[in-house]
Parts: sequence; structure tokens; C-alpha cells
Amino acid sequence: MMASSNPIERSFELAAERCEDLTPLVYRRLFDAHPEARTMFRTEGSELVKGSMLALTIDAILDFAGDRTGHFRLIMSEVSSHDAYGTPRELFVAFFGIIAQALREVIGADWSNEIDAAWRKLLGDIESLVAAQ
Repeated sequence: MMASSNPIERSFELAAERCEDLTPLVYRRLFDAHPEARTMFRTEGSELVKGSMLALTIDAILDFAGDRTGHFRLIMSEVSSHDAYGTPRELFVAFFGIIAQALREVIGADWSNEIDAAWRKLLGDIESLVAAQ
């Protein structure tokens, strides 16, 4: 399989080679950085919700960083949904940065300047998108 030339996609490819499931790592980082987020997840069945939420978010990130075929619109619709849940927008946006931090941890030395710059741009673009809602 040929490696992606898109640095965001490449970061996920590298992580997939090293980590079977990012979910525990992402949510551990989220709850460490934002303990208030823990109470937003019900106790029973929350692992499935977390995994599903992360998978949908990754799909939206990859589309937003790539061809923008429509999946990225999930970000915009979830802003409203999370507003209704009472999730602060800062926390909503922070989740994307948490994913980047988890990827950086997993891929270690292979986290290149190109990947870093692409993630910084992407996170800024997502923050702007959310702020415009």
C-alpha cells in the first residue's frame, strides 16, 4: 500500500501501523486535560459511544483535510448538537487537538515538521469553522 502524500492522512496511517485502537489513548488524554468531560459520558455503554464518536470525528477530519466530499460537514452539525448537550465550544474544539496529541504520541519520531504544520493549520481551520457557527 502506498503512503498518502496528505500529512494528516499520513499521521493516521503511521498511527494505524503502531496502534490497534486510538480510543483509550484519546479519551485518557481528554479526561486528563478536561476532567469535566468525563461526566458527559454515561457509565454504561460509553465505550461504544466513545469509539463511534472518535471514528466519526476521524472520518470528518480526513475529509476536511482532504477532498471535502461532505463528511467534514459532520463537524458543523455536531457543533449544534454539542451546544444542545451543554458542551462548551472550547471543549468541542479541544477534542481535535487531543486527537493530534494522541497521534503524535503514537508515531513518535515519525511526527515530521510537515505533519506538525498540517495539523496546526487544520486545528486553526476547525477552530475558525466552529467560531463561525
